[in-house]
Amino acid sequence: MYVLLFFKFRMNQGCRGAGLMYARMRGPRSFVLVVILLASISRLSVAEQPIRVGVYENPPKLFLDPEQSAPNGLLGDLLVEIARHERWTLQAVPCEWKECLAGLKTGRIDILPDVAESAERRSLMAFHQVPALRSWSQLFARESERLASPLDLAGRRIAVLQDSIQQDYLRNLSQSFGIAIELLGVRSFDEAFSLVAAGSADGAVVNQQYGEFNAAAFDLVPTPLMFQPVQLFYAAPLGQGEAILQRIDARLTEWKQDADSPYYEILQHWGPRLPTSPLPQKILWGMGLLATLLVLAAVLLASLKRKVKQKSRDLAENDRRLNTILSNVDAYIYIKGSDYRYQYVNSRVAQLFNLPEEAILGCTDEQFFAPDTVTSIRAQDQRVLLLGERVVDEVTQQRIDNAEARTHLTVKQPLRNERGDIVGLVGVSTDITERKRSEEQIHQLAFYDSLTGLPNRNLLIERLDHALATTSRTGVVGAVLFIDLDNFRDLNDTLGHRAGDLILRLVGERLQLRVREGDTIARFGGDEFVLVIEGLDDAVEEALFQAEHLAEVLLNLINQAFEFEGNIYTPTASIGIVLFERQRHSADDMIKWAELAMYEAKAAGRNSVRFFDPSMQAQVRSRAELEAGIRRGLDNGEFELHYQPQYSDDGELVGAEALLRWQHPERGMVSPAEFIPVAEASGLIRPLGHWVLEEACRQLVRWDTDPVLGSIAISVNISAVQMHHENFVNELLNVLEHSGANARRLKLELTESMLVRNVEQTIDKMAALRRRGVGFSLDDFGTGYSSLIYLKRLPLDQLKIDQGFVHDLLHDANDTAIVRTVIALGQSLELSVIAEGVETDEQRSVLTDFGCRYFQGYLFSRPLPAEAFEALAHEQV
Repeated sequence: MYVLLFFKFRMNQGCRGAGLMYARMRGPRSFVLVVILLASISRLSVAEQPIRVGVYENPPKLFLDPEQSAPNGLLGDLLVEIARHERWTLQAVPCEWKECLAGLKTGRIDILPDVAESAERRSLMAFHQVPALRSWSQLFARESERLASPLDLAGRRIAVLQDSIQQDYLRNLSQSFGIAIELLGVRSFDEAFSLVAAGSADGAVVNQQYGEFNAAAFDLVPTPLMFQPVQLFYAAPLGQGEAILQRIDARLTEWKQDADSPYYEILQHWGPRLPTSPLPQKILWGMGLLATLLVLAAVLLASLKRKVKQKSRDLAENDRRLNTILSNVDAYIYIKGSDYRYQYVNSRVAQLFNLPEEAILGCTDEQFFAPDTVTSIRAQDQRVLLLGERVVDEVTQQRIDNAEARTHLTVKQPLRNERGDIVGLVGVSTDITERKRSEEQIHQLAFYDSLTGLPNRNLLIERLDHALATTSRTGVVGAVLFIDLDNFRDLNDTLGHRAGDLILRLVGERLQLRVREGDTIARFGGDEFVLVIEGLDDAVEEALFQAEHLAEVLLNLINQAFEFEGNIYTPTASIGIVLFERQRHSADDMIKWAELAMYEAKAAGRNSVRFFDPSMQAQVRSRAELEAGIRRGLDNGEFELHYQPQYSDDGELVGAEALLRWQHPERGMVSPAEFIPVAEASGLIRPLGHWVLEEACRQLVRWDTDPVLGSIAISVNISAVQMHHENFVNELLNVLEHSGANARRLKLELTESMLVRNVEQTIDKMAALRRRGVGFSLDDFGTGYSSLIYLKRLPLDQLKIDQGFVHDLLHDANDTAIVRTVIALGQSLELSVIAEGVETDEQRSVLTDFGCRYFQGYLFSRPLPAEAFEALAHEQV
């Protein structure tokens, strides 16, 4: 059969012609071929015809390039990149915003970037589906301003576009909170930022892209106050351009899933700018003032020279006599003018610089000394010339020729004229280098051990007294460790004193490997060493654990074998520890108590650690037992997961958070607040966290066939230690593969503190897991380090409002503003938002009014064992 097909296709400039096609069709296959042919012709027509793009000035999102030939900016570059991949030809059509809209309606423009979607516009123009960009309005201010909530705007001057929706929003905000906000109407965002930078306004409201791009140039920073989130699209004439919009959707969908795609490269390229500040006006004035002073000094010097010349004959003889006296004085004598230039030097100064005296006159210290030395000398000279002080000080001076550094005792005092004005300074410097060396040698002999080079008993007592005084004032916990080598006398008797000296030096070197700057390791006498540690944890229990851990490390260092004349010797030591805090004790008491604890360690069998206070020893033992209990509990299956349900606003069960519990065989249920910190400090958090992931995946598999629980997700908290481990991604993927769990039903909860370190590596790991279907929730959002730059790059599914904000939601306006902002931010980023810690119907109602759709807390249920959780879920069906 023959079918006559008439068809016509519209191009960018309207109707380009009509085609007539005859096709001989034999059944359904022929019909499909014709359809495919038509689609191919349609796409080819898009590629061959230039696409007219409306471009208006709205940097950094959209503007014309310098040659006025192509769209530029964030959305312009994105369209150019899509056109390059699709082999389209773009034709820029400059226009004002209203002209662009009119051109789109009449068909003069084929594509218009940077259009916010609304119901009204959907009836007038065509949009694609995937947003090209998300934006919102944000308040920017100087860094010194504290604008964290709407209540902080009371009485403030806020610059905002005249007759804009932002201005209407701020008026409504002022009425809602009952505060007075002074709104300053401006004609442009540049004018708004200029007012804030000049101090004429306290803040400015602009769109987020403009703010990030220009804030640094005005020395402004973003504040947490954000509102009116919108989605931006490319628009086409209604009923036209569907093929173009479909390809834009395809490219956006593909690129947004790839962190290395052109989409994210363009976002990064149009990020915030670095400021380029002109030379400060104060510096310009300062330079002018300095130049004026130099000119005045030169004029004064010329006047002095004329007077000296007139009286030179009368003073020549006196001058010669004075020079003879000054040149034979064993000191460096010199005069400087107010411009810091040498006006007189004696022969000793000439010998120091290895120059004739006349070659030095008129020079400054920069021509003779190293930069650090010049800084020290100039600071002294300014005290004399500017403040009129008499300065006596020791200065170590390094010449510019890298000669040996010398120490001088310098006396400087001002020179005044007849009116009392300071016109210069006279200096007398004496070389005391050899005396200082002698003092250092005496100090070394008096305060340091000649065998090991460590501080001796005298310096130890001095530093311990200082540490005790500091902790008595500040309450910072410290510790004294008394270290005694075991059976050292036997070593001396069998191998001799040379071997004993060698082991003492070796132990001293090993101990110094673990001494921080500010701590003191000293040889107390014979085979005894004392370590003074400052700045331990404020909590005594944690300080005990830190001190014991350090002692164990020192024992391991000491226990390393050494060889002497063919003999192998493995030293051991006993260590006694005593802590000090606010109690005022003497250094002798602390050392005595640490020594007593050391003897307890020897009595316990040597090569061990003991605390002086029995109660402290008991605490350390308890913590060690808890750590051992965790290891045993993992082996014996004492841990279990409880599940707290998560509901949507319509009462549907959508997920559960897995919470770890420890059923101790003797102590009963142990609180996570007690054993989790021990697990993190000891490194057991990795195997413990791995077990949690395995058990959660096993539970997902058990619920696969359950009609109620077969579709819900389980959220698992991940520690920073787990996330930052290099094998975390592979370990989790192995757990999913071996258990057979559906990765799309597993959600990992991360805290903001995890993002502070190795942000890029964290993003890469999240992206790798996200590609396998694993979801991510940002836990306790708003309590830690938040960066919108990274937040918009993180492959997140959900934000979790911290229960601390929910608890005071009904009573604290700041918490109310924060919760409202978090929900708005989540909506603008297309992230679900869940509130934890919901305990009352009032809290749920307010959260629902703000737009929150998911909840978790005691209002619904406490965490339950798996069986009880299942029963609860089936009861509610």
